Amino acid sequence: MSVKIRLQRNGKKGKPFYAIVAADARSKRDGKFLEKLGTYNPNTNPATIDLDIDGAVKWLQNGAQPTDTAKAILSYKGAMLKNHLEIGVRKGAITAEQAEEKFNVWVAEKEGRIQAKKDGLSAAEADVKAKAFAAEQAVNQKRIDDAQAAEDALKAEAAAAAEAEAAATEEAAPEAEATEEKSAE
Repeated sequence: MSVKIRLQRNGKKGKPFYAIVAADARSKRDGKFLEKLGTYNPNTNPATIDLDIDGAVKWLQNGAQPTDTAKAILSYKGAMLKNHLEIGVRKGAITAEQAEEKFNVWVAEKEGRIQAKKDGLSAAEADVKAKAFAAEQAVNQKRIDDAQAAEDALKAEAAAAAEAEAAATEEAAPEAEATEEKSAE
């Protein structure tokens, strides 16, 4: 029986979610599996991967062949490196302590890179939000300035109309007095 380490698709249409499983190569993609090794969620940025590294290494030691995508995931999480180090320990090239130390150093370095990527993404997102907020404030300020200008124009127009009416009343007043004087005589 040939064993494959592969992805088993779950989730809904357009939102995939995968289980990383060790399964018989003859079984269906989403069918029977021997052991669930972890999960993979490509919908998040960066992708979320939970993996039982020791279980994956056990299956690799027993001859399981990972698919291309599963191999990339196993490499990303360090299972392939740990398998390589285990082979070195079996052959006597390094000790188990040295292998464990090398693996832990690699994991710490990898976690640092992942955290740096997350920080970069959150900083970029915050920058985009700040730019959008500044643009929105500029649009709102322009709208307020335009409304104020329109209000000032209406006030100036009303004041001009009031002045014109006052001037018209002043001109009409002497004419009215002249007509009253003529009618009184």
